[in-house]
Amino acid sequence: MSQMIAIEGGTVIDGTGAPARAGETVLISEGKIAALGAAADELAARAPDLQRIDATGKTVMPGLIDAHTHLSFGEPTGNDELFFHRTEAYSSMLSAHNSGKVLRAGVTGVMDADCLWNIGVELRDAIEAGIVEGPRMRAGGNALMTMLGGTAGRLIKDEGTTGYATVVHNLDGMTREVRRQVKHGVDWIKIMVTGLIPSVKGPEVKVWSQREIRAVVEAAHELNTPVVGHCRNSISTKESAEAGIDMIYHSSYMDEAALEAVLENGTTLCPTLTLLGNLVDYGEKVGTAPALLDIFKAELEVTGEMIGKAHRLGARVITGSETGFAVTPCGEWHARELDMLVRYAGFSPMEAITAATSKAAWAMKMEGEVGALAEGYLADVIVVDGDPLADITVLTREGAIHEVIKDGVRVDLSRPIPERRPRAGEKVAFLAACPLTRAFAFEDTALGRAEGKTLTDDELLRLSRA
Repeated sequence: MSQMIAIEGGTVIDGTGAPARAGETVLISEGKIAALGAAADELAARAPDLQRIDATGKTVMPGLIDAHTHLSFGEPTGNDELFFHRTEAYSSMLSAHNSGKVLRAGVTGVMDADCLWNIGVELRDAIEAGIVEGPRMRAGGNALMTMLGGTAGRLIKDEGTTGYATVVHNLDGMTREVRRQVKHGVDWIKIMVTGLIPSVKGPEVKVWSQREIRAVVEAAHELNTPVVGHCRNSISTKESAEAGIDMIYHSSYMDEAALEAVLENGTTLCPTLTLLGNLVDYGEKVGTAPALLDIFKAELEVTGEMIGKAHRLGARVITGSETGFAVTPCGEWHARELDMLVRYAGFSPMEAITAATSKAAWAMKMEGEVGALAEGYLADVIVVDGDPLADITVLTREGAIHEVIKDGVRVDLSRPIPERRPRAGEKVAFLAACPLTRAFAFEDTALGRAEGKTLTDDELLRLSRA
């Protein structure tokens, strides 16, 4: 049983959108929010064994919920590394290592919609069993793909499973795979509605028919399991919403017809702008192809504008960072999604906070249990050094997360996480980064200037060290 905790002197943002309340006490007992304000002060005064946290000058708010993570992926630089360079056992251990980073970043809940093997479900259960430190988790299995594949193109085999994806061919096969995944414990089913086709230039194209999408949705809903779709063009968003998909990732290039379908069908949007933002702002530093940077920037601006419009018209928009890739490593960028909603979709800081707390609780299937600081809610709480209503980027600053409490238990933020070092064979090894033509080899180099000369052993030794 957790000890009673009083968080005193801070400004409470309760996650519901209500105005912030300065100097309010939050009392935690038996893993839940026991009381707030004067009632909390009264109970705390009578408590015989009480931990006190001084939050003066700080903000007390619900833990963040990230509804788009890939904790089993292990932060790969590309699909080749993701699919072919790790074993199931090693990936499982790496997932456990990374889940602790996520919790310490102030994220107390994640929706991890697809995974390698069935690691997502196993990691969720290990966290719930207390074996692994990590956030609350809702998990999917392998993403469903047609043989056209998804973002990995031809790396996806025509049959069976490749990495995080299972290929399905017909309506019966789709229904069977949904049932198989539900049997093995998934909370969500994911469909890769769009994908990259090498022969088609431009952004992703729709690779599922609406009839196929509807078949998956019907099979999943019969088993009380929601469905999320990866949709990176407008027609995929429109047809997925019409087919009854519960949540859409990305919703890239959404037009008016797609927006109307989203609103009519009550579809939740998780735009996942952080991945694009990281590539636009820092892609040059990590070697992203220059030609891609302008494409990502255009997608970010157009999509952000329509996400803002959807929000203003009443669509539920929640936060997701796509954590788990090399450009979105675990524990680093989760809170940036709030900033992206403010910058590109016109959210107020308070609206962005509710998108990451009370509204995102829906993706956890825990509305009314998490995502708010209210009496009877589970005590998932963070204390932030600063005021995110004045500057939402406070949440992204190094060291800003002063306290993390999950289930009424304080997380030890002082305990170092072991540094991850490269494992032999884990990364793709290149014999050469480009063809070694003679022109390239001899271009403006000491070796080039020496061509045609007989070099002494000393001269060769000096060149080899140059």
